[in-house]
Amino acid sequence: MTERPIGVFDSGIGGLTVVRALTRRLPHENIVYYGDTARVPYGPKSPQVVRTYAAEDTDVLLAHKVKMIVVACNTVSAVALDVVQKRSRVPVVGVIVPGAETAARVTRKKRIGVIGTAGTVRSQAYDHAIRRVDPTIEVFSRACPLFVPLVEEGWIDHKATEMIAREYLFPLMLEKIDTLVLGCTHYPLLREVIGRVLKGVVTLVDSGEATAVAVEEALETHGLKNPSTLRPNLSFYVSDIPHAFSEIGERFLGQKLGVVKKM
Repeated sequence: MTERPIGVFDSGIGGLTVVRALTRRLPHENIVYYGDTARVPYGPKSPQVVRTYAAEDTDVLLAHKVKMIVVACNTVSAVALDVVQKRSRVPVVGVIVPGAETAARVTRKKRIGVIGTAGTVRSQAYDHAIRRVDPTIEVFSRACPLFVPLVEEGWIDHKATEMIAREYLFPLMLEKIDTLVLGCTHYPLLREVIGRVLKGVVTLVDSGEATAVAVEEALETHGLKNPSTLRPNLSFYVSDIPHAFSEIGERFLGQKLGVVKKM
């Protein structure tokens, strides 16, 4: 059981930043990744549709005999984590709670900003999770839908990206936040631009990195951590256009993906 892979799914390619964090924290764990590229993005879709997709994504990973499921999609974690938990026979970790708990722990002024897709922000999942840790914390959320296409276009450090970031983040700066949750798997790639716009005075919380810590703790709790010291097997599956996923994915993962298969 310990040698079985960790299953990770996302609506598309962004979840590879979570895989990147997992491989850094858990360098010997086998991983199976599934990106639902035929139906991306999930963010603008209704909760009912997202819940249906989440159930189907879960079944894809369970068919690969995974020992744990990591919901890398913030939208699914926000509105359909319970669907995955009820359907799964193995432990489930989402990205919302780890990111929220980390933000609540590091904030000094108890003023936290959250940026994400329209669906994640609309759900207020981060707001609720942060306030469960500390009800006195004030949370200010903002949807940043243009960040995703900018990242996928490769405009990581572009003047247009910085201009849009200033527009999105200015209202949060007025709220005098001291911590900002990057509540979408694409956003860590914009970390430098966001940090520059915020003048380096705001602590940035990467939910993917926080999730990797939570995954390690869950593996240890359930006795599922792989004792192997061998190089792990990373497998990548998508529901459509594997060639495009492979081309862009290297930027997200920070290494070659190898063969990407269509399910």
